[in-house]
Amino acid sequence: METKKDILWRSYLIYIMMLVLGACIFAKAFYIQNAEGAYWRSLSDSLHLEYREMDAERGTIYSEDGRMLSSSIPFFDIYLDFGAEGIQEKNGERLKQNIDSLAFHLSLIVGEKSPLDYKRELMDVFNRQDRYHLLTKNIDFNQYQQLRGIGFIRKNKNKNGFIFIEKEKRLTPFGLLANRTIGLSREYLDSSGNLVTKNVGLEKTYDSLLKGVTGKRLVRRIAGGAFVPVEGSEIEPDNGKDISTTLDINIQDIAEQALLKVMSENECTNGTCIVMEVKTGKIKAIANLGRQPDGSYAEDLNYAITRSEPGSTFKLITMLSALDDQFINLSSHVNIEGGKWEYGGRTVWDSERHNRTDVTYQQAFELSSNVGMAKLAVNFYGRNPSKFISHLEKLQLNRPSGIDLIGESRPSIPRPGDKFWSNVSLPWMGFGYSVAISPLQTLMVYNAVANQGKMMRPYLVNAIMKDGAIIKEFKPTVINDSICSQQTLRQLKACLEGVVVAGTAKSIYSAQFPIAGKTGTAQVANGNKGYTEHIYQSSFAGYFPLDRPKYSCIVVIKNKPFAAKYYGAQIAGPIFRTIADKLYTIDKDLYKYYKHPAVVDTSKQSATGKTTDFRLIAKQLQTKKSETSLTFSSNNVSTGIMPALKGYGLKDALEILESEHIQVIVNGKGKVNGQSIPAGMPLQKGQTVYLNLGNKTDLP
Repeated sequence: METKKDILWRSYLIYIMMLVLGACIFAKAFYIQNAEGAYWRSLSDSLHLEYREMDAERGTIYSEDGRMLSSSIPFFDIYLDFGAEGIQEKNGERLKQNIDSLAFHLSLIVGEKSPLDYKRELMDVFNRQDRYHLLTKNIDFNQYQQLRGIGFIRKNKNKNGFIFIEKEKRLTPFGLLANRTIGLSREYLDSSGNLVTKNVGLEKTYDSLLKGVTGKRLVRRIAGGAFVPVEGSEIEPDNGKDISTTLDINIQDIAEQALLKVMSENECTNGTCIVMEVKTGKIKAIANLGRQPDGSYAEDLNYAITRSEPGSTFKLITMLSALDDQFINLSSHVNIEGGKWEYGGRTVWDSERHNRTDVTYQQAFELSSNVGMAKLAVNFYGRNPSKFISHLEKLQLNRPSGIDLIGESRPSIPRPGDKFWSNVSLPWMGFGYSVAISPLQTLMVYNAVANQGKMMRPYLVNAIMKDGAIIKEFKPTVINDSICSQQTLRQLKACLEGVVVAGTAKSIYSAQFPIAGKTGTAQVANGNKGYTEHIYQSSFAGYFPLDRPKYSCIVVIKNKPFAAKYYGAQIAGPIFRTIADKLYTIDKDLYKYYKHPAVVDTSKQSATGKTTDFRLIAKQLQTKKSETSLTFSSNNVSTGIMPALKGYGLKDALEILESEHIQVIVNGKGKVNGQSIPAGMPLQKGQTVYLNLGNKTDLP
């Protein structure tokens, strides 16, 4: 009996304990659900929900006339969530009723599969209740609009199972044109698998304005570790601002094509061409080409803002310094010693061999004599090199140009006391060696000469815009009101004109399209190989039109080793000439400065000869008196008297003189323009007469 009571007591105790435990569990659950429910639900959401950034639409970069240079185009990836409640309800009746139409439109719009294949894919996703199935990638905006217009998707908003993920691609509609200056906006995966965006050029400089402010989107983690957007949770991004540049597509195309043609023909290594508006400093074109391993050319680096030894285009600065300090004038003389000068244990050579010795400084500049410019630097600045360097500082050559592009090289100007300064630094600087500046900096100096001495800061952006309205505008900036005196300026212009008319650039001279400028040919080192491969940098800098310059331009090209042609006048000069010629024809402001060849009014011309011969010709041509102003005048020849033979053809002159038994010695070609015996003098038989024809003037 006692045993039975003991067993019952234990059973009751266990039962009571279980009741108490159940009550505790129930109470705890009630407490968690009601008192701590919000906390645990938020903790759950933190494990399954998170905010992802939504990139803003990147701003557009425009040319000065409003054409798109770089723009973002939307593309879409489509995912299917057929495990959604709206699709699965009523055993998927909504989808099954529309699946044939849906498959047909997918095939029609996307076009990757047949309607039957799409139907099979849709049913398979539905049966598997796949929450994040990729249907297709990179459809364009038109396809996106058409898909959103399909009845099933349009009528069942938020319940159709289609997820559209928007992304963008950066496109440059004009391809190669100014591609490096505009910049790249490209995404790639680094070695760690992280997504990296790389920008250069304007895309990098103005990245913070172009990219806008990112938004946010709530996404939920689902099976398989994928995240699905939560509809209606987006915080919309603030789209980027637009940029209006100073670039002119027509001028850019002209510069790019002219540069590409010459570089391709000569297999040049790299090159740049910049066109600047003289009065404002606006960059109208900036082309950069580098030769690729397959022989093609691409805008791979911005050579326009990369420093190098400028060579002979720097001689303008040497002349400016000496002229402005009034050490010389253009008629001052210098002995260029046949193009070879020993100084400081080294030899200065002129690039082109000659036998000239005593010349004026203007002639030395036009000949691009290294000896002349080296002597100028040593003779007048040898005791005080800092005075010469102060001119470089006044020309802003000791600092970057300040153009609105990230990545501009810092110039290198040696100074006395520097570790790279030597006893030959100054003379070598005189002709453009031992210094390193960018092509853009050289152009700034030439542009200032064209702009009556006023130096402008080069710039690429006119305005920042938002929704078509200008929110910030950039104006031309003067960085030096006068780089030199007006007298010096006039002399520099005469030198630059002389280079094209009679100097090293006379091969590109054109009387119809006048330009002024300076050639440059500099030997450059090739790494450890030094100067053994004879690599030259060809350049030409100048402006046009001659009288009232509107544009300045520089062309700098690095040639291949042992190139057959490498002089500035052979490589860079023709590119400059092509650009100038084409701008003369398309720019209404320049066309009026085109010097048209004089039109000859043949009706007012006269010719000397036998009247009977002219009448015979006129008769053969059936010339009527009423149709021409041709007149005949008598020029009778008296026997024994020397006639006036100027203007006669050689045949007529010989006939007249031989009829008088006079011996004739002829010099030149063309019509008679001189005779040794003056008209009206008596003649004797057997006498000798010398006749000059054409332009000959050397009578005995």
